[in-house]
Amino acid sequence: MLRKADPTWVCSSWLFSPAPMTSALRLKAKLPTPLVALADLAYNYWWSWTEERVSLFSNLDPVRWQTCGHNPVALLEAVPDERLWQVAEDPHYLNRLRQLAREFETYRRGAAPGPSQIAPNLSPDRPVAYFCIEFGLHESLPVYAGGLGVLAGDSLKSASDLGVPMVGVGLLYRQGYFHQHLNRSGWQEEHYTHCEVNHLPMELVRDEFGQPVTIKVDIRQRPVRVQVWRVLVGRSQLYLLDTDRSDNDSLDRRIASHLYGGNPETRLAQALILGVGGVRMLHALDIEPAIYHLNASHGAFALLEVAHREMRYSGVGFEEMAHQVRQQSVFTTHSPVSAASNVFSADLIESFLGGYWPQLGLSREDFLALGNRHPDDPWALFSMTVLALRLSGKANGVSHRHGELCREMWQGLYSDSSPVPIGSITNGVHARTWTAPLMMDLYRQHLGPDWAAKIADPSLWAGVDHIPDDQLWQRHSLLKERLIAYTRDRVRAARHQRGEAADEIAAVDHLLDPAVLTIGFGRRFSPYKRGELLFSDLHRAIRILAHARRPMQIIFAGKANPADDEGKRIIQRLMEWCRHPALRDRVAFIEDYDMAVAKLLVSGVDLWLTHPRRPEACGTSGQKVCLNGGLNCGTLDGWWAEAYQPGGAGQVANGWVIGRPNPDSDPDSQNHQDAESLYDLLENHIAPVYYQRDSQGPAGSYRTGLPHQWIAMMKASIRSCAPRYSSDRMVAEYLTQMYAPDLHPQP
Repeated sequence: MLRKADPTWVCSSWLFSPAPMTSALRLKAKLPTPLVALADLAYNYWWSWTEERVSLFSNLDPVRWQTCGHNPVALLEAVPDERLWQVAEDPHYLNRLRQLAREFETYRRGAAPGPSQIAPNLSPDRPVAYFCIEFGLHESLPVYAGGLGVLAGDSLKSASDLGVPMVGVGLLYRQGYFHQHLNRSGWQEEHYTHCEVNHLPMELVRDEFGQPVTIKVDIRQRPVRVQVWRVLVGRSQLYLLDTDRSDNDSLDRRIASHLYGGNPETRLAQALILGVGGVRMLHALDIEPAIYHLNASHGAFALLEVAHREMRYSGVGFEEMAHQVRQQSVFTTHSPVSAASNVFSADLIESFLGGYWPQLGLSREDFLALGNRHPDDPWALFSMTVLALRLSGKANGVSHRHGELCREMWQGLYSDSSPVPIGSITNGVHARTWTAPLMMDLYRQHLGPDWAAKIADPSLWAGVDHIPDDQLWQRHSLLKERLIAYTRDRVRAARHQRGEAADEIAAVDHLLDPAVLTIGFGRRFSPYKRGELLFSDLHRAIRILAHARRPMQIIFAGKANPADDEGKRIIQRLMEWCRHPALRDRVAFIEDYDMAVAKLLVSGVDLWLTHPRRPEACGTSGQKVCLNGGLNCGTLDGWWAEAYQPGGAGQVANGWVIGRPNPDSDPDSQNHQDAESLYDLLENHIAPVYYQRDSQGPAGSYRTGLPHQWIAMMKASIRSCAPRYSSDRMVAEYLTQMYAPDLHPQP
């Protein structure tokens, strides 16, 4: 445990308590008495995975709800008193609020399943400390960029639901991730907005004297002071480290100004704040983790700091202490390639950590060897992934195939005579977050009111077969109409902003058709994800999308990394196809992709495309689609390699597979083969199933009647994927395979 005399401790408390007047208390003081429960809900993201999430806050003021970015704290602070009192006199709203407040209190204080039988080493006093460079809890907290952060957020939510004691450790980015704007040529431009942190659903952590808890981390032998913000996630907590303090150098204040930005120096400084600062913060708050879980390698310095901290008080050398650290460390690796981007030059490592390795009793060569794949090469790059693997007792990939790839990729780090100790736990998604309320209500009716507590139980989902086809199709159709209306609004606003011609703006009224088979593609636009694969042959794409009797349409969303010009060129080409006369009503691009857009997209599309170059670690967007009855069409890789269920022998298919890998093909040939496979699937397999309607409508009409075969596939998709690819199942597997003592993952 950290002693107060420790120089890394600046201002903390042995008996941690918040400031006498917290932000939540100030908000309560503003609200009419009947509405004070809104403050408790606003400051805990539990509300964001309830069925009431759509209307609980938006009903107060729909316009302000949109302009404040779905931030409940900012909304309640901005709504005029007169409007609050109007709602305070609405018995219907008050009944809903009281019911939700009771559910929240029961959830927060009620007995959760807990890990005591499986992992007795875990308890509220000895939790899992979950380190990640980004956390995607909700669109109102902009400290995420994409899938890695959403996975981290879903993990905290499921840990809360399952009663697994877990605290998240991340960084507070004052400017978040960039906002995307496409100019008139279709080129992506980035801009950042400063977060008003005092109006976000989080609290600055203070000691018993009301002073911010602060720790120090040396960056290039210069002390940087770090304060801490706490975010409540149901029963879980997320702590965000913040260097933007007036007593820091101006350069240090900007260390975590935005996510995935800046140069290698900034990224290394962020890694030090996250890893070293994260461990010091936990000890300053008297949190003694039983397990340190690194979600990706950005937080790998945490394991060095754990060793450093214990060495100072035990007198044990680094090698012996490193062995002890391995007993309580877990590493989840995500990159499917060995030459990952999270690497630094030896000179840069020496510049930042030259004063740190003597504290570990290590020489420069010994320290650099911890992160070098080839320790005998003094000029090799220092890899955070290698460091994490060397100091973690348990490691895993994020799908079965990814685990196999990792064992092959990192064999050289281990003895040739023993199996590579890297297992696999396939990623999952938090079903209550990603299932649309309309679908949640349908599940409650047909699977039971406690369906959300049994998400990982396959027998529960067998009940999906008993949902009447017309009910499932009606809910899905409403969600698709909602997505299309939203897409039109966003495209219209973007064209206005770019100053496009009046006829281009008016054309948005005809963009997309709710009766047409709708495809979704929402991912980061990196060349390896092949976002333009559908348009490899433009004439063929036009023939498919603009077909007279069986048309299709596609909605794209996603950002390219600011430094990725090729990714930006892919988006630019997509924007050109959006303007093509034959495609202008069939192709749409939603700018500034975030979690709010993702929820609408995955719940409203008929078909989800996933076709990155092989291999891919896992991917989770298609899992969210399944929860809402959508179908997947993707390469047989990542999670889809495990989930795909072909038809035949009395079994209904749950989607389609694009192409087959050909080891002898170069990338261009493989792209061509996969594009041909995609075209064949869309024309000859997918469209015929979607447009085959029952006798309720006129012959040849796709605007009436029910596509019973398609609906059967929707049910197969839900039934086969919902229980298996939930984060509840994923966290339960981490509990049994990675967190429990004396249990090791098997390759």
